[in-house]
Amino acid sequence: MKIKTVLTGLVTLGVLGGLVYYRLNPKEDETAKAPNEPAVTLQTVVSKDVPVNLSLNGTITSIRTVDVRSQITNTVKEVRVREGQFVNQGDILFVLDTRSDKANVEKLSAQLLRDKALAADQDRQYARAQELRLKNFVSQGSVDTNMSQRDAQMALVASDEAALEAAKVALDFNTIRAPISGRTGVINIFPGTLVLPQTVSLLTITQLDPISVQFTVPETQLAKLQAALKSSSLSQGASNVEVKVPNSSKTVSGHLYFVDNLVDPSSGTIKAKARFENKNSDLWPGQFVQTKVSLGVMKDALSIPSKSIVNSPNGKFVYVVGEDRIAKQKPIKELYVSGESMAVEGLSENDAVVVEGKQNVRPDAKVRVITPGAPKPGGADAKGAPASPTEAQSKEKTAPGSVQSADKDKAPNGAKPSEVPSTAK
Repeated sequence: MKIKTVLTGLVTLGVLGGLVYYRLNPKEDETAKAPNEPAVTLQTVVSKDVPVNLSLNGTITSIRTVDVRSQITNTVKEVRVREGQFVNQGDILFVLDTRSDKANVEKLSAQLLRDKALAADQDRQYARAQELRLKNFVSQGSVDTNMSQRDAQMALVASDEAALEAAKVALDFNTIRAPISGRTGVINIFPGTLVLPQTVSLLTITQLDPISVQFTVPETQLAKLQAALKSSSLSQGASNVEVKVPNSSKTVSGHLYFVDNLVDPSSGTIKAKARFENKNSDLWPGQFVQTKVSLGVMKDALSIPSKSIVNSPNGKFVYVVGEDRIAKQKPIKELYVSGESMAVEGLSENDAVVVEGKQNVRPDAKVRVITPGAPKPGGADAKGAPASPTEAQSKEKTAPGSVQSADKDKAPNGAKPSEVPSTAK
């Protein structure tokens, strides 16, 4: 009798549980029979002007760097510059011992005076010989001899003048001046050091303002790079290159001024340089910088989100959804990527392309369009799609009654086994 009572209670609990499940999921069968239409978000293809910028890694280089060397052999007398000092063109850097060269200049000056005096005497003798020849006191040969001696002496005077000028140049080499304006580097000599021509440099001067950035550009962008160079030249240095100052959020603008005359066949790139004003010394030679080169603007380009593109073995394509909500594959050609957008060919303006949910889309199949970022009303159905607004409203109206009935139906289910026989009765 007890076994029969227990079995009757279990059957009753099963029936009540089925009723509760059915009331909580009244449209399960209808949902299961609903068509499998993936939920997607769409975005319209827009036509707009897209600036073409090329992001590259560049190296800061000085426009002019000079190794200062001595042109004569001599001893350093004075060092008039400090390491790291900014100097102007023509400033005195070093002074060498000038005593020997000064003596040589004075010697050659005296020799020039002597030879000039002899040349003047030869000129007078030649004039006298011409007078005597007119009176037939001397032969023509004697006159020719005097003329030759006079010409030789005049040539000797010219040679002395050249030697004196060379000695003055050598004397001037004893004062070493800055050939350019810039910042000095390490000084490699000190007073008393013997310097020789074509040996270790005395000092290096690097120009910091203006300064340049060198970078390499893919050869596919050569035509646009040449157009940017021409535009920069015509506009007298309009800014079309921007670099980010290392270890800072500051950016500096400059202009493209040089494109190399050949493409490197090993890398398929071409060298280019841009010039920047650097009065605050923000850019330093040898540093690596992020460079952005403006290559122009694409007029009326068709722009779509980059994440809407699907890659396949046959190329890139997007899903375009029409008014009938059927997704069609359309192959595209990538023109330029700008952030999260991409300029493409192969589409028409105002086409609606699938952005989110494209992984579930099948060609020539219907899709269900949802608003991007909208909350799912009433939760998700069995297929993982949000419930419709009508279903959500009906659920909101029936929800309280369903909960109450569920609580009533769950009461027997939550009873203890010892209370089952009384319920069965």
